[in-house]
Amino acid sequence: MATTPTRINGLDTMPDPLLTQRPRRLRRNAAIRRMVRETLVQPADLIYPLFIVPGRDICNPVASMPGVAQLSIDQALKVARAAYEMELGGIILFGIPEVKDPTGTDARSPTGIIQRGIRSIKESLPELYVMADTCYCEYTDHGHCGILGPSRPLLGRADPTAADLDVDNDATLAILGQAALSYAEAGVDMIAPSGMMDGMVAAIRRALDQKGHTAIPILSYAVKYASAYYGPFREAADSTPAFGDRRTYQMDPANRREAIREATLDCAEGADMLMVKPGLAYLDIVRELRNRFELPLAVYNVSGEYAMVKAAAAMGWIDESRVVLENLTAFKRAGADLILSYHALDAARLLQNGGGV
Repeated sequence: MATTPTRINGLDTMPDPLLTQRPRRLRRNAAIRRMVRETLVQPADLIYPLFIVPGRDICNPVASMPGVAQLSIDQALKVARAAYEMELGGIILFGIPEVKDPTGTDARSPTGIIQRGIRSIKESLPELYVMADTCYCEYTDHGHCGILGPSRPLLGRADPTAADLDVDNDATLAILGQAALSYAEAGVDMIAPSGMMDGMVAAIRRALDQKGHTAIPILSYAVKYASAYYGPFREAADSTPAFGDRRTYQMDPANRREAIREATLDCAEGADMLMVKPGLAYLDIVRELRNRFELPLAVYNVSGEYAMVKAAAAMGWIDESRVVLENLTAFKRAGADLILSYHALDAARLLQNGGGV
């Protein structure tokens, strides 16, 4: 059949008879785009982090993270209820104690800030899924993720200096197990160890199982990089190291094969889920783990990623809603099943109102 030329802007155009594949046919309108969309983000995919502090009626905004605040338990309960009503996957709790000490005693105390937070939230919202970040950086007076010990011989000196100190891996494993057990006894639904200690999953699994908490799953921060993207979090969690950094236990950002090794070890130790942290700069790692492991996979959309979006939106340089949903979609497309994000509440509202990329 002969084709009739179409005149556009004074030019006669003819369809190319050899151009039979036209992907644009499936992009012509919103209905067809929704129909063929390969990756969907839902509120149930999202976990909202909460920072809990002692006291009552406290809401301390985090300057570097607009919209995020340190909250007393009564105020955190209001946000937890909003997360439940918007059908988020759950929340994850971080505690900032009133008193810090060298071994982070509050983290494993039955009356610690997180333990009280867990009990209060679960009593009011028993169906809300509550995770507890399990690390010591918020609880120690030195800001590191466990008990400190000499990292090298003191060569006759009586007292170590800061340069001599590092986190004692095996001493820290014992108190990680104690903290996890105290969270389980408070009623937490999931333990999420984030300190990158060798053997942390096995130590926590053993501590839980020995006391009968065999049903409590472990979401391991299996692949956590020593990242510059954590800056705002350290303000929110009051966890900046008093000296040095965390590069002796968190991973080198340049390493990919090491991520596979870390995830393999955590699987063997009994992890129920794996996590990659940070997210945006590590989507290749998310995909690598998705291709290699069958366990559910989470990614942490960290504080620096959140702060950059907020700052650019405040300057009018980006459309915040679209960028947030595009980032979350990227995490899902890379292979994540769950996304921990400070955008979770806002994103859930957008999704429930028909928003999308």
